[in-house]
Amino acid sequence: MRTDPFAPDDLTRDDFLGGAVRLWQPKDGYRAGADPVLLAASVPARSGETVLELGCGGGAALACLGARVPGLTVTGVEMQRAYADLAQRNLDDNGVTGTIHCADLTALPPEVKAHRFDHVIANPPYFENRRAVAPTSADRAFARSGALPLAKWVSVASKRLAPGGMVTFIQRIERLPELMSAFYAHLGALELWPIQPRTHRAARLFLLRGRKTARAAFVSHPPLVLHRGDHHEKDGDSYTKPVSNALRSAQPLPFPD
Repeated sequence: MRTDPFAPDDLTRDDFLGGAVRLWQPKDGYRAGADPVLLAASVPARSGETVLELGCGGGAALACLGARVPGLTVTGVEMQRAYADLAQRNLDDNGVTGTIHCADLTALPPEVKAHRFDHVIANPPYFENRRAVAPTSADRAFARSGALPLAKWVSVASKRLAPGGMVTFIQRIERLPELMSAFYAHLGALELWPIQPRTHRAARLFLLRGRKTARAAFVSHPPLVLHRGDHHEKDGDSYTKPVSNALRSAQPLPFPD
């Protein structure tokens, strides 16, 4: 777990959303990829609403969501002090109104517990500890493999929701049964959106969302396909149009109707 702050030489500043967002990230450590950007783009937040992210890392999802929807008030919770500080810096530098708290999900600060949010989002560690292959960086390993079960993440998210509020998670397909079970225990109106790398390839990720105090039949949407073509042919941007729009600009990536 990273507690020491990052030195200036430890960081790079990288463009997201075609340069609309610029994020400070560690050279050696957890670096945001497409997943938090897709998560942020899928959230149907509106100006004036509030968003909480559990395990926000360096703040990529919150910064991208705040850039796409001006007028949001965002809150992040991150256990690693160095990343919590980095997330706050990224929000401030990108003009996003919000506060990042360094805290464990099992011991949220009073300022967070006092509120109910319109949206709660999360990109939990993808691998269970017993299945993880340890990355070279200790803080990257901590971000990728967490001891807290997904059921606890969902329980905390549900408690922080306002009535009718929405929870949205992104996760690896191997953990769909575990996450689906947790969502069913706490939320309603569940919607699953599998994410395939290419057409005719098995889904590797998925987006799952549900609402508090809502009742509706479960919906499984057709997969979101990331890349054009059946296989990689050459370097370059091969993203499908909706994915490219979400990654390269501040356009939303709404769940299918």
